[in-house]
Amino acid sequence: MKKILVVDDEFDLLTTWRLVLQMEGYEVSTASNGLLALESARANPPDLIITDWMMPAMDGVALCHALAADDTLVRIPVVLSSAAARTPTVTHPHLEFHRKPLSIDELIGIVARLIGTA
Repeated sequence: MKKILVVDDEFDLLTTWRLVLQMEGYEVSTASNGLLALESARANPPDLIITDWMMPAMDGVALCHALAADDTLVRIPVVLSSAAARTPTVTHPHLEFHRKPLSIDELIGIVARLIGTA
């Protein structure tokens, strides 16, 4: 089963995306900030990481840099999303930036394109 790690400090969004992706057949784990996400990814590497940009402890951009610097995790595609007007500057070979809000259909389409259907 394909694994997705969803990272966001907004509980309602985290819950909604987890349920939607589980209904599509993916195995989903969640984290409320970049530090917890990095620990989770190292312990159990996912097939895809979907992360918010603005979060406490470690934001999504810092998470992307940490993933890119890790030989094991650098190959995992990352979707970075934010409602911010500007696009962040991120160095990661498999990164896509998407503006929030993302619709459920958009989210499912992005996931299917990056890692295939569940």
